[in-house]
Amino acid sequence: MAKSSNDVVVTGIGLVTSFGVGIEPHVAMLTGGQPEVRIDSEVCAPYPVHPLPEIDWKDQIPKRGDQRQMENWQRLGVYAAGLALDDAGMKENEELCATMDMIVAAGGGERDIAVDSLIVNEARQRNDREILLNEKLTTELRPTLFLAQLANLVAGNISIVHKVAGSSRTFMGEEAAGISAVATAYARILAGQSSHTLVGGSFVAERRDILLMMESVHALSRGDWAPLWDRPANEDGGMIMGTVGAFVVLESREHAEARGAHIYAVLSGVEGDRGKRDDGRFEQRLERLFKDAGFTGASNEAILSGATGLTDITMREAAFVKEHFPSAPLRGYTGVTGHAMEANFTLGIALAALALDKQAVLPVFNSGGEQPMSAPAEKIAVTTVGHQRGEGVAVLSAEK
Repeated sequence: MAKSSNDVVVTGIGLVTSFGVGIEPHVAMLTGGQPEVRIDSEVCAPYPVHPLPEIDWKDQIPKRGDQRQMENWQRLGVYAAGLALDDAGMKENEELCATMDMIVAAGGGERDIAVDSLIVNEARQRNDREILLNEKLTTELRPTLFLAQLANLVAGNISIVHKVAGSSRTFMGEEAAGISAVATAYARILAGQSSHTLVGGSFVAERRDILLMMESVHALSRGDWAPLWDRPANEDGGMIMGTVGAFVVLESREHAEARGAHIYAVLSGVEGDRGKRDDGRFEQRLERLFKDAGFTGASNEAILSGATGLTDITMREAAFVKEHFPSAPLRGYTGVTGHAMEANFTLGIALAALALDKQAVLPVFNSGGEQPMSAPAEKIAVTTVGHQRGEGVAVLSAEK
């Protein structure tokens, strides 16, 4: 692929998963044997989760006052953003941070678990649930809770703590928010509307309010951890959520080279869409997304899948890959990190960039459905398929 001054390149990576904090534990995960999955089966039993690792918030959020006024999902986003800025060599450069754009994918904020529990328990004994809900919402919630729920607080706190002061956008909407955030950053840099952008999101799996919402649509896996492609079909597989903070710094090649930045990989295509999935429409959409993103599935290419683990849609994605790209090894990264909702797409992109940069021969992540690799990939496609809607494909190429 010929180089161009407006190529979109990855120059900073900030990662926190159950494997640890920063780049090193994730490089080890990508270059070693089959990863040893970190699961907590007790904290949210009967639902297993990939937990938050040990973390010292002051490494990226030095003021205790800043730490105190954030919830964990906000702290995690601000922390991962700081890691990405550090890694890109931008954190101490006031001029670069002042002109840096920012796009965040965020979910809802704090909920009052006691009120949620009260509503659920009383709703089991009443038929007028709409009236019950209005009663409780007007009498039980403290007014300040609504301020804590603002999705754009992550972006606001990144601006306060790390002095990122260019334009700011926040997307909401579960997995699709992460896809839209990356697609927007990519398009703006490609069009010359931005020279450097911080993009990403965070998700905390140990939030019982999130688990309640996911279980309400019967989406969660119960009991023991099972590999992504092999979760029991009689229970429709199920999602195992993962705590993740994932931010990347994207730049135009011209901007990155002018400041001598290390380029991990070239983001050569990003596509996203949503729609109904019945009657083969999901497969048709995937085919178009892969094609438009520039992925052919050659023998020196690979696919990192952010599949949910829900049997029907996960098996359909795996069957599509096997049919259309039989030469491209498939790896389900959500099988080892957990599913990270808004942060899922950026997580896959960060892992792909690291794998390309380190010329990793990716180990098998999940038994069943994955074949060994004999050589490093030169191009990696990253997918995220939403648990209900939204599909995204990003293609990254090795920097040569």
